[in-house]
Amino acid sequence: MLKQDGKTVQRAINGGKGILRLAPAWVPRSFCIPGRRIKLHPDDYYSLGGVRGGIDERWLSSTTAADNGPLTSPDEGLSYLVFEDGGRLEKALLRDAVEELKGELIGESLWQNYKGWPLFSKFFDNKGALPHHIHHRQEHAALVGQVGKPEAYYFPPQLNNHDGDFPYTFFGLKPGTSQEAVRQALESFKRGDNAITALSQAYRLELGTGWDVPPGILHAPGSLCTYEPQAASDVFAMYQSLCGDRPVPVELLWKDTPQERVGDYDYLMEVIDWEANIDPDFAARHFMPPLPAHPIEEMAQEGYSEMWICYRSSAFSAKELTIMPGRSVTIRDSAAYGLIMMQGHGRIGIWEVETPALIHYGQLTYDEFFVSERAAQEGVEIVNTSASDPLVMLKHFGPGNPDLSPTGRYDTGGRG
Repeated sequence: MLKQDGKTVQRAINGGKGILRLAPAWVPRSFCIPGRRIKLHPDDYYSLGGVRGGIDERWLSSTTAADNGPLTSPDEGLSYLVFEDGGRLEKALLRDAVEELKGELIGESLWQNYKGWPLFSKFFDNKGALPHHIHHRQEHAALVGQVGKPEAYYFPPQLNNHDGDFPYTFFGLKPGTSQEAVRQALESFKRGDNAITALSQAYRLELGTGWDVPPGILHAPGSLCTYEPQAASDVFAMYQSLCGDRPVPVELLWKDTPQERVGDYDYLMEVIDWEANIDPDFAARHFMPPLPAHPIEEMAQEGYSEMWICYRSSAFSAKELTIMPGRSVTIRDSAAYGLIMMQGHGRIGIWEVETPALIHYGQLTYDEFFVSERAAQEGVEIVNTSASDPLVMLKHFGPGNPDLSPTGRYDTGGRG
């Protein structure tokens, strides 16, 4: 794994005026079939070999390594910053940059509270639905040396030219479901289809909207290509034995279970946040339509639109920012953030940015960046150099974003 000294990292942050350029981080999943919507070249979806599975995820602003079993490379899932110095290309892990720069990069509050960047985002791009699974709450994740994993979904129109095989997500359990019925499904895992989704409810997914998914909630993500901010963890367990016509290995039922409790179905039941799963108002509590970050009329006059797209979790938040054709706007945020370009081309700070249509595995791009807290607070000038195409990006923030009100509306950030 490449590790550079602090001088490389400091030159990168100084050279970028507080904004770091990041390289794409591709991640395969052995239990998934790629939906082929994340702009990876068609020849490259199985670049790591069939035994590793297809590449159906791109991790964004990640200091978290993927947990993909014994064949996982040490830096899988980790973002690298890219810096040109005197015509020479240099790379360093974003994780090392955070450790070196600390609060200078991510903000003093996040560094003091977490000693690292406590989230990442990803594009999840599966042709079909995932099995009904769960991410552990903190008390259970800690038993295997991990942290609890809340996550959220947003379905970007730019990456969904087709819906995949099943654009519905099962969330939670039907109100009135008994614990005995769920336990019987788990005990039937090795006897074929345990039919656990028969105890759940499916919701049709809508482009331009999202869902909040706290840990402890069962969910079977549907086949839309999804932008997923989440806590810095890859902890999970699969509770569904057959997804479509693909069996789920029983090892994944017991993934992230303490060794002494493997085979103990009581433990699997303990991991479930029962009341949250059977909540009759589940959709009202977890669905996320976009909310304007500032008054719509003011943004229109300035030539941009900024919407909160993930705002229900205390662990992270996210915005969609659109700069209208030919316009230049200075955007201020109170916190550091990662960003990924979705549409258009132009300039962000000193960086020329573009949205590639096709990316080879290992190819560098100009579509992903990390903005330090100071640069965010001072304001980032964003220029849309196209006369016709909007410039669109998604921005992911860490916990405790000062700009996020309890409702996600208006008392946020600023404009230049």
